[in-house]
Amino acid sequence: MEAAFPLGEAGRRTVQKLANEMRRAGHGKRYDCVIGLSGGRDSTYTLWYCVTQLKLRPLAVHFNDGFGNPIAGENMVRTCQRLGVELRTVTSDWRESKDLKIAFLKASVPDMEEGTDLGIATALYGVAAKEGVRHLVIGQSFRTEGIAPLSWNYLDGKYLRSVHQQFGTVPLRRWQPNDPGFNLGIKEMFYYAFLRRIKTVTLLYHLDYVRTEVDELLVRELAWKSPGAHYSDDLYQSLIYYLNRVKFNIDRRLFNYSALVRSEQMSREVAMDRISRINSIEDEAVVALCIKRLGLTRSEFEQIVATPPKTFHDYPNSYAFLRLLRLPIKLMSRLNLIPESAYDKFFNCGT
Repeated sequence: MEAAFPLGEAGRRTVQKLANEMRRAGHGKRYDCVIGLSGGRDSTYTLWYCVTQLKLRPLAVHFNDGFGNPIAGENMVRTCQRLGVELRTVTSDWRESKDLKIAFLKASVPDMEEGTDLGIATALYGVAAKEGVRHLVIGQSFRTEGIAPLSWNYLDGKYLRSVHQQFGTVPLRRWQPNDPGFNLGIKEMFYYAFLRRIKTVTLLYHLDYVRTEVDELLVRELAWKSPGAHYSDDLYQSLIYYLNRVKFNIDRRLFNYSALVRSEQMSREVAMDRISRINSIEDEAVVALCIKRLGLTRSEFEQIVATPPKTFHDYPNSYAFLRLLRLPIKLMSRLNLIPESAYDKFFNCGT
């Protein structure tokens, strides 16, 4: 990936090419692109860069599933006000969102944020389709975040539906192009990527993105405040990290810190020292809040914790079919029709 996405002058040329493409596609429309915004570091910087450095006209879109961090919420409002950007919040149906979270807890799999991850994607696609926008910009960088193994975080609409069918109790809304709900399978992706020609741009893949420098810039330019540990813009991550550790023996910091070590933004010694201690995101008060918000008792939650661990392989999914589409997926990822990391995620990261 380092070779495929060079930095420096080559990266800057790629970014300018992408910006010009977005401007051409946005000509005569209200927006050049849609940017996913969470209030965290990565998405805030991506929005700032698009507005101040590339002079684009983005529409900021936030997906709200009821577990947003108030600090991140303040960051989003303040950032959009200072940059003169419209912020559009897509709020999920709370019954669906809560039911999906409980279903994935009962499914006993580590990718407990499946509903939120798919919800974010469908929110961006739905708004882009509604506004006639052809580019989605997401604040993701493999150099600072890494890529999770598939068995830790597998994203698939068929998988979501199969888990929900087995453990859910609230019917999910049917798919509509402008209001997709939690529906994003192969058919829906074909519609957005090929029929609507909506591309995904991972801008940070091409920029010299150093977290410590970005923190200083965001504080100076936007009065940005850190929501806490990485991913703390979503309070539900506290419960996810806790369960991943105590039930699955998974520490997601492993691939995050490995990426930072590879990009020389953290020493291996510092990384090893940090993972020797429990992640600060596992705030017991926040974990208790999440359990309460889901309508579960602590006893019910502990029963879920005690069930044997499983992975997405234990439920119907599209993985085998996607493996047959290796070459088309590689081509689509290089053409930005799907996130550029998709190919590596499915074929180079293990299962």
